[in-house]
Amino acid sequence: MKTPGRTGFVLGLAVSATLMGVASTGAQAQDPKLSPEAFEKSKTLYFQRCAGCHGVLRKGATGKSLLPKETRKLGQKRLEKIITIGTEGGMNNFDDIFSKEQIADLSTYIQMEPPVPAELSMAEMKKSVKIFVEEKDYPTKPMHGRNWKNFFLVIERDAGKVAVVDGDKHEIVAHVQTGYAVHVLKTAEHHAKEKVDNIGRFWFTMGRDGKLTKIDLWQTPDKMRVSEVQIAYDARDVAISGDGKYVIGGGYWPPHFAIVDSATMQPLKVISTRGVNVDGEYVNESRVAAVYTTPKESSFLVSTKELGQMWQVYYKDLDNLKIVQMDTHKFLHDGFFDPTGRYFQIAANASNRMEVVDSKTATAVASIETGKKPHPGPGANWVDPKCGPVGGTTHIGEGLVTTWGNDPKGHPDQAWKICKKIETDGAGLFIRTHPNSPYVMADQIKHPEPDIQQSIQVISKKTGEIAKTIRVTKEKGKVALHIEFNASGSEFWVSVWNRKDSLKPNGEIVVYDTKTLKEKKRIKGFFAPTGKFNVTIRIDHIT
Repeated sequence: MKTPGRTGFVLGLAVSATLMGVASTGAQAQDPKLSPEAFEKSKTLYFQRCAGCHGVLRKGATGKSLLPKETRKLGQKRLEKIITIGTEGGMNNFDDIFSKEQIADLSTYIQMEPPVPAELSMAEMKKSVKIFVEEKDYPTKPMHGRNWKNFFLVIERDAGKVAVVDGDKHEIVAHVQTGYAVHVLKTAEHHAKEKVDNIGRFWFTMGRDGKLTKIDLWQTPDKMRVSEVQIAYDARDVAISGDGKYVIGGGYWPPHFAIVDSATMQPLKVISTRGVNVDGEYVNESRVAAVYTTPKESSFLVSTKELGQMWQVYYKDLDNLKIVQMDTHKFLHDGFFDPTGRYFQIAANASNRMEVVDSKTATAVASIETGKKPHPGPGANWVDPKCGPVGGTTHIGEGLVTTWGNDPKGHPDQAWKICKKIETDGAGLFIRTHPNSPYVMADQIKHPEPDIQQSIQVISKKTGEIAKTIRVTKEKGKVALHIEFNASGSEFWVSVWNRKDSLKPNGEIVVYDTKTLKEKKRIKGFFAPTGKFNVTIRIDHIT
């Protein structure tokens, strides 16, 4: 079986010549056909750009179902138009990424029966383990004179790399090879019950191709990638146990999660997430979107997207693994803890809700109706003058930031109730803040208009109103997304992403002063930079 790489989603698919038919770019919906070459290229594009929202089997989740019975009703021309210009409901335009031929072929491809992906066994996972630096050769102190606790790790999506950036000197230290289109990076966090030596030193990335990579920030730049393992063919999230012993990776396909030894990267346990959803229906594609370590318990939280359940997985005894299943709503995607680390707040985005689970009691405690398709990314917590402590989210489906009270102990009357709904210019994916910032920052990447998707909006914590709109870039085909603060909170960084694939540096990070909101510097030399993760911000879980 071939392993998927940067260029596509292989999955060991067996597609018959009858299914593909003869070459016919832009075929009619009644008899959709593509050449074998066009089929393979469209399958790759679908994986890279569409499967995350619409599903590998195209049954829909955050995005609509793209099964032939739905897509053939729309027809070739309508599908091409939607892919070209996007929608204000949260789908991006792709005219600046795909050629007209690619759009035509992809429109035909989604009118054909979806190919059935292969499975991935534990034995195959174990064979995929690669050690680049032996554990006995790990350095006992940093091999550079840099302040590694203010390093930023920046996803370089299209190149399948992560850039390590010196936050003090604003310069790139290394480009570390990882899986394709890394979705999330995580490290161990300060944990109330358990202690980890040299916390923040080791980072684990999860690629869209299911490759889990271990990075050592103490190494010289050429040796920072120390090991890797493939836990799925399509994946999204990763987390490290409170004691630092285990890493959990969540798979989109196959729909499962894998628990891996953090030192050796050997898979130890694989649990399928197929099952019966909250509506009583069996689901074959129940993807794991988010996995988090609970700060107050020795457990992981696992979101089973299509089941509409949060699972609390207690990792102290892997042979007798205890899992508590909590019913919430579909389709669970991304979330964040409240400031106490007890309550996890996660978007059930297609249900237009934020769900809240109590990690101390392993129970679902609240369901908050928000705007259309909430998507908080790594989230944001702050103090509102009226409501007290609140959490906030952007939305994929509309230009809106919704906030709610999240302090049931100190402000019980406000807990899990809507505090404010703040209209923004466009739909977005990420919201961030810092205790030392008077502002909350939200991107608007999901809006199809360039002037909006190239800007971020600055919200005043004091008034709850838009204080400023910052146009981050005006370059054609580029968008502004994902905000991250430095360790002290004196700066916030915004990615400028060229959405058209390139193997040459084509993006930059823009650094702003938190108080004045003025631009300080543009750090260039990135390959399609998207998410950014500051070491201190993440180990201290500052939102």
